[in-house]
Amino acid sequence: MSITPNLPPLNRHASLRETVIEQLRAAIISGEMEEGVVYSAPALGKAFGVSPTPVREAMVELAQDGLVETVKNKGFRVRSVSDKELDDLAEVRLLLEPPSVVAVVGRVPSEGFAELRELAQRIVDAAEASDLAGYLMADREFHAGLLGYTGNDQLVALATSLRMRTRMYGLQSLIRQGLLAESAREHHELLNHMEAGDAEAVLGLMRRHIGHARGLWATGYDSAEADER
Repeated sequence: MSITPNLPPLNRHASLRETVIEQLRAAIISGEMEEGVVYSAPALGKAFGVSPTPVREAMVELAQDGLVETVKNKGFRVRSVSDKELDDLAEVRLLLEPPSVVAVVGRVPSEGFAELRELAQRIVDAAEASDLAGYLMADREFHAGLLGYTGNDQLVALATSLRMRTRMYGLQSLIRQGLLAESAREHHELLNHMEAGDAEAVLGLMRRHIGHARGLWATGYDSAEADER
């Protein structure tokens, strides 16, 4: 018996392959597609209203990202991620991202801020529209664009990979509570601090932002509540 998650309609304005990848990625990161469960490309394709081919292609890419693994003659299994692995991912991100973002304070030109503002607003708009795939994609593009001002492509690739491997099972809960947009506005706040040249505030906000990924966004609870559970 095949299992089919409750997948949203595809965005036909984007390329089919890109849309399938982003919707599957969002379903995995948010927990809509459950850890340890094997999903078949034909069943997922039927849910999307497409052939199995773009689903298989998407799953191959997601396997390279470490989100799924191939099960011969059956489909793809969503990789289980332990609390230890999520803690380790958050720890590496804290070591990598906050000081790197601080390092680009004063380096971003005015046109760069305009582009980042557009991405920050896309994050907020997607959160308000309960568009989880759009939210995650815009968030990824925002942070990759910001880190791009370090001039270090390897750093950008590593940080993006760590971000894509992070599970955020609390996002659906935050959407239902109408709280995700509030968190999304942190991106505008971050840009305000950067434009003001306030490196200390940038550092603190980036640390809090990544803390959300392990606390509030991962569980639906803030860090203090999550520690008590």
